[in-house]
Amino acid sequence: MNALMLSMVMAGMTGVAMAKPVKSDNEAWKAEFPDQYASWATAAETSDIVDLLESNPNLVVLWGGYGFAKDYNKARGHYYAVADVTQTLRTAGPMGDMDGPMPASCWSCKTPDVARLIESEGEGAFASKKWGAWGDEVGNAIGCADCHDSESSAVALSRPYAERAMAAVDMTFDDQPANIQAAQTCGQCHVEYYFDATNNNTVKFPWDNGLTAEDALAYFDGIGFADWTHSVSKAPMLKAQHPEFETWATSVHGEMEVTCIDCHMPKMKNEQGREYSKHNMGSALDNFDQSCSSCHDSQADMEAVLKANKAEITESKLLVEAEVIKAHYQAKAAWDAGADEAQMKQALTHIRHAQWFWDFATASHAIHAHNPGEAIRLLDKAMDVAKQAQAELDTVLSKQGVEQPVALPDLSSKSAAQKALGMDMDGFEAEKATFLQERADKEWPARL
Repeated sequence: MNALMLSMVMAGMTGVAMAKPVKSDNEAWKAEFPDQYASWATAAETSDIVDLLESNPNLVVLWGGYGFAKDYNKARGHYYAVADVTQTLRTAGPMGDMDGPMPASCWSCKTPDVARLIESEGEGAFASKKWGAWGDEVGNAIGCADCHDSESSAVALSRPYAERAMAAVDMTFDDQPANIQAAQTCGQCHVEYYFDATNNNTVKFPWDNGLTAEDALAYFDGIGFADWTHSVSKAPMLKAQHPEFETWATSVHGEMEVTCIDCHMPKMKNEQGREYSKHNMGSALDNFDQSCSSCHDSQADMEAVLKANKAEITESKLLVEAEVIKAHYQAKAAWDAGADEAQMKQALTHIRHAQWFWDFATASHAIHAHNPGEAIRLLDKAMDVAKQAQAELDTVLSKQGVEQPVALPDLSSKSAAQKALGMDMDGFEAEKATFLQERADKEWPARL
């Protein structure tokens, strides 16, 4: 009896489903799909690292006490997903399998090797370990098996948590038309999610109430979840990830069922005249004629609209950031003056909510193109809630006899803001450098 036959018999005897083979090696798809692979590989050209904390030090304070205050760069192409999550200070420097701040689920959106490991080990067994425990198994950046079945090559959801989430919002994958199924493969990662500590730190999308920022906030408030406690205000905070699927779903494009694929993976023709989908996933404007011209007449006009949208959103977000930061420091002054939890609870809740609405709007990549109206709506709401927090803290501060306005430290640069928060950046960077040199470069397959 050969090994395959034996495994089938044992699976039947034990009632355990056989692991479905997952072809996670991106190179293994190249021969059959050369045009798609070649276009995917061009994402390597987007190699520049842009430090967003350097360009906007407000972010350091807003994420005070959380990993993003250490390190946050502009997203690069899918090609760099494994390198970027390995090199970021947020994953620290775990020298052993049980070390480090991040669970294994932190790999979930970075590599098709996760789909393979979930199949072979089980979702809970994979997620229950630390991030560093699986580094020796991860050698492929986001690629073919993330979105395609390894046997048929058909579009497929490779993450069981995404299947559950789609079903929760009445979008069961098998019931959707082909274009929405394709968009759902993007929605495995381009979403808001968290790691569920009650279920082995598996990934969960907070969609039980629906897809809006308010729906997710109600869900998190209902279960008493917080990503972290803010180091300045002590507010229980939430960090939005990158909710593009959610903001697309409520957009004009979403209503018209114009999807991620239509704009970011246009149909192209190779030298032989055969059609294929471009897998670079770059800006739609790079392929205006293929991606946009069926609905938009002028690329120049479209670029002008997008530029105006981005400017409006940037202006609004910076105003909101200033007010939320002010509330964080008002809360610190209140605590320092002896305020108690009963006095602080409502204001801290409003800080949490204001920053959530700000983050949901601004963490969604290219929202100025995908859903600018939703961004402005959420930022306006964030401003209103931040002002509520400030008013409540004004009352607390007055009762505690604190002179106002509360003075802010120097937050004019990334380094100044990190210093104001008491962050040991030299220590974080030394820890990461040791990890990269002594563990990742020597023991892990991904080349950095």
